[in-house]
Amino acid sequence: MNLIFSSPQRMRRLPLALAAFALSMAAGAVQAQAAAPADSTMVKLIRGLIQSGALNKDAGEALLAQAQSEALAAAQARPAAAPAALAQVQPGDVRVPYLSHTVREQIRDEIKGQVLAEAKAGGWAAPNETPAWTKRIRVEGDVRARYESRYYDMANSNIEIDWRSLNSGSGYDVNSNTNLALPALLNTREDRKHLLRARARLGILADISDSTQAGIRLASGNDDSPVSTTQTLGGGLGKKNIWLDQAWLSYQPASWLKLTAGRFDNPFVSGDELFSSELNFDGIAAKLQQPVGESKDVTVFGTLGLIPLEYSSDNAPSRSQAKMSSENKWLLGAQVGASWKINSDHQLRGALAYYNFRNISGEYSQPCALYAGADGCSTDWSRPSSMQKGNSLMLLRNIALNPLDPANTPQPQFVGLASKFRLANLNARWDSKVAGGTDLRIEGDYVRNMAYDKSAMWARAKGGIMNNFGGTGGVSQADFRSGGNAYMLQATLGKANTQARGDWNVLLGYKRIEPDALPDAYNDSTFHLGGTNARGYYLGGAYALDKNTWLNGRWTSSREVFGSALSIDTLQIELNARF
Repeated sequence: MNLIFSSPQRMRRLPLALAAFALSMAAGAVQAQAAAPADSTMVKLIRGLIQSGALNKDAGEALLAQAQSEALAAAQARPAAAPAALAQVQPGDVRVPYLSHTVREQIRDEIKGQVLAEAKAGGWAAPNETPAWTKRIRVEGDVRARYESRYYDMANSNIEIDWRSLNSGSGYDVNSNTNLALPALLNTREDRKHLLRARARLGILADISDSTQAGIRLASGNDDSPVSTTQTLGGGLGKKNIWLDQAWLSYQPASWLKLTAGRFDNPFVSGDELFSSELNFDGIAAKLQQPVGESKDVTVFGTLGLIPLEYSSDNAPSRSQAKMSSENKWLLGAQVGASWKINSDHQLRGALAYYNFRNISGEYSQPCALYAGADGCSTDWSRPSSMQKGNSLMLLRNIALNPLDPANTPQPQFVGLASKFRLANLNARWDSKVAGGTDLRIEGDYVRNMAYDKSAMWARAKGGIMNNFGGTGGVSQADFRSGGNAYMLQATLGKANTQARGDWNVLLGYKRIEPDALPDAYNDSTFHLGGTNARGYYLGGAYALDKNTWLNGRWTSSREVFGSALSIDTLQIELNARF
């Protein structure tokens, strides 16, 4: 006897696999009445499932053979169906033959396994599941809106040269017979109030495997300065610039070692009087970190960095058949340190680093006859590509005079760094809890330029040193003022990182950076508006308005260490959000 289902239109709306499973289960419920024609509907169903790929071919053929065998056995064991029973079958009804318990279990397991495998691969096995590749990708970023005002003392010197602008052109003609114009000068007396500025950064991080990661980050910024991604608004409502801020790959061959290559965040522990918090490094870095002892309260760490600062041009001089040799500039850095969790309320961290800035000092050139069409001078490459202000500077070009008119020979000059830089850096931080559990962080950073040598600088500058003289107006070696030390001290009460709603902090700090303690291109661009030859204090605070949303403000007051008066105060109020 066949089991008859009416409403076949409803059955056809079900997926093929689920229909077969439901039909087989219904047939099992009436197995005592089942009959099997020679070419039953179930045989046709199994064949259809094999052809559509819903059933594995080998398993399907085995099921097909068993279904045919059981159908034949059932036909031989029972008499033919009564004509009256056959007469009850209506056109369009579905006949379901009897399936044994074993066959039904095999069909169910096969279909269930294949459907679940497809669901898992496609990410629709559960309502909250997503495709596997999305779990390896993370998006993060931050947005900052800033109000800023800068205040200058009217007693400031008004002849502070913009050396970066001078170096970016074709040179400033120092011959007063052929050039009466002043070089580009910095604003030192006129306040700049009510500046609205913004910063936006967007990064994508990818977990390629358990040991390999990659990251890309885009950022805003007025220019290609290495120390700031802040964009001044306005400009006729024109669109703003977007820069490649980071692009790196990292590989972690062991739990204690991580290798990173590309353009990445600062791998060293340092204060921002040395390296700006927004500074990224190019090159290769290896970071080591390992807990020691049974309690693992002490962790030792170290960093090695090979950082290319600048490569010489492939085609310099551009209008000469003879090209210059390779003159590349590098930063080689090494740091060791340890952190000690004294108890739940106190933690101490210290680090000692050495930074060797290779080939970044200025060099006085061979005689160059620019008047006769020479394409630059032999040491033009030694002028720094990035500058803020403060370092002692020397003239680079040894310009030959036209023998037919020496007094009226133009002398376009560039400037370079007069000092060499090999820095020893000591950094320390103490975190504790006071006043009923309030966080307190005290940190300090000290830098000593081991290569600082006042006499050697003066001897190197055969064309003369151009800045950092005393206030008497003299420009001799006796009037030259500089130094090779820098330090920073800062105390922060409250949460150092305001993340949860209601988090707050207040901070107070002091910095002193002598002119040649470190290269002026890479430190904080807010204090003294960047660079060296600066000293002063700063204070500020922050309050979290919501999760990962906080308001903060800072007042900075600074002035020169040596030389001409330059006093600058800066007010910044910011609304920040991270995601």
